[in-house]
Amino acid sequence: MIKDKLSLVAQKPGCYLMKNKDGNIIYVGKAKKLKNRLSSYFRGTHYGKTAKLVSEIVDFDYVVVNTEMEALILENNLIKQYNPKYNILLKDDKSYPYIELTNETVPRLTIVRSINRKKNLNHLYGPYPNVTAARNIVNLLNRMYPLRKCTIYNKKPCLYYHINQCLGYCINQVSNSKIETMRNEIIKFLKGDHSLITEKIKKEMLLESELMHYEKAKELKELLDYIEIVLTKQQVEMGDMIDRDVFGFYADKSYLAIQVFFIRGSKLIGKHSKIFPLLDDLYDTLTSYITKFYDKDVVKPKEILIPNNLNNELISAYLNIKVLSPVKGNKKKIIDMACDNAKILLNEKFELIKKDEEKTTLANEELKTILKLPKLDRIEIFDNSNLFGNFNVSGMVVYIDGKEAKNEYRKYKITVDKNDDYKTMKEVIYRRYFRVLKDNLVKPDLIIVDGGIGQINIARDVLESLNLDIMVAGLKKDDKHVTSKLLAFDPIVEIDIDKKSNLFHYLERMQDEVHNYTINYHKQLRSKGSLESVLSNISGIGEKRRIMLLKKYKSINKLKELTLQQLEDILPKGVANNLYLYLQEFDK
Repeated sequence: MIKDKLSLVAQKPGCYLMKNKDGNIIYVGKAKKLKNRLSSYFRGTHYGKTAKLVSEIVDFDYVVVNTEMEALILENNLIKQYNPKYNILLKDDKSYPYIELTNETVPRLTIVRSINRKKNLNHLYGPYPNVTAARNIVNLLNRMYPLRKCTIYNKKPCLYYHINQCLGYCINQVSNSKIETMRNEIIKFLKGDHSLITEKIKKEMLLESELMHYEKAKELKELLDYIEIVLTKQQVEMGDMIDRDVFGFYADKSYLAIQVFFIRGSKLIGKHSKIFPLLDDLYDTLTSYITKFYDKDVVKPKEILIPNNLNNELISAYLNIKVLSPVKGNKKKIIDMACDNAKILLNEKFELIKKDEEKTTLANEELKTILKLPKLDRIEIFDNSNLFGNFNVSGMVVYIDGKEAKNEYRKYKITVDKNDDYKTMKEVIYRRYFRVLKDNLVKPDLIIVDGGIGQINIARDVLESLNLDIMVAGLKKDDKHVTSKLLAFDPIVEIDIDKKSNLFHYLERMQDEVHNYTINYHKQLRSKGSLESVLSNISGIGEKRRIMLLKKYKSINKLKELTLQQLEDILPKGVANNLYLYLQEFDK
């Protein structure tokens, strides 16, 4: 079938969609010549993730377009629409913090991440390597410039006014020219020119020293050191103050490492690195990565520097910014430096990547083989807890392709008798998979219950009643409460697992993860329940006050942290005193 379809594909630009046996789209790619690209997947020998991808392909679709630009745009849209499992270019990439100088009459300095929600990007500076670096800059600027700190104008000055870090805009008239001067100097600093602030600190340090305020002078010296040591060393010779990003790469052993330098005002203020399996043509992969890079909370600079052999015109037209591939000079040197960093990154991380794959992807493949499953992309694991005989709960954790998918975890507060494990399992399995059917959610390839034959049979009965065909397995523990066997098939058989194998440790990690997740949820409920019972024992705390305290503090420990004075700020004096004394005796 695939061979026949390949013979019909044209040598034109377009996108292709690889499908597995269930008809699900598992990879989307683009090509300048579709026929050549598609044929490359079905000839020769493939390795690593590419081999795994090819092994799952049973069919493909394709869309012919007129130009490479149309193919690039279509590829981006198709990936967003289908979220294929093998399109991993930007998955799990973190967003970077930026410093925002707010566009208000009296500006404030804030740290933001979700920049795609911002309508005005003119006053965003960064990205910074981490939130600590951004916070240090904000603290330095707030120390040097008495900007507004509060989000709303209060009727009386706050602490910042009394320590000379705010001019008290809520009570004082401050001239626009003074505010504008501060704004301009801050912008100059954030764009990379530190000279003004350096001179300010030196003058203030000298003055404090002459007044024999040595502690103050020492504090200013530390600020000066921070600027000169931490910020000045970021200087790169670019010959101008243009904001630019620099992309470098290195490919080896079927993996691609990418290094991005963020250069702002001739300062290297941060960098981004990524390693992922190379599943497609190298230069198409790089083009896709660069064009998609700015979809995820990254401000586009004025200019991008990229290595040779890429389609600069295509990238420039897609991003609507200047793209250069210099062959000499300082710009070429910074690209070479980015490529060298990418090479070092891949060489250093490759062994770690291999070990991680052995512990996750390969262990998952071994489990698939043992259980004779056609595919094992998604596993859902359940555990129940009725610790201390109350607050009966269940937890579900999810593993996708051998790794935790924490945003897919779910908690269940069980309604049945807390001492009946079978009824608990019946309720949680029914609630989960009725919801899967009702909302058309992704079904797992395997369900694992933390229990024996009885729990497996309960889960199977529920699934059968819902007309769902999903394999259920169990994990059996020995007399030392250590996982010893895998229970599966029908009739159920016990499968021995080598305790030194990656598969054993994989199952053990899953079991620990679901157990800890469920126990933590149980403790949260228990703490909240205990707080409710405590509050109901205090004279003067009615329903409204009880609800207010539960919403605000959520646990006994948080409430116990309050002083008597703090309690009196939110409760009548007598009630506050009763609650304070009760909390001091609680758990003694």
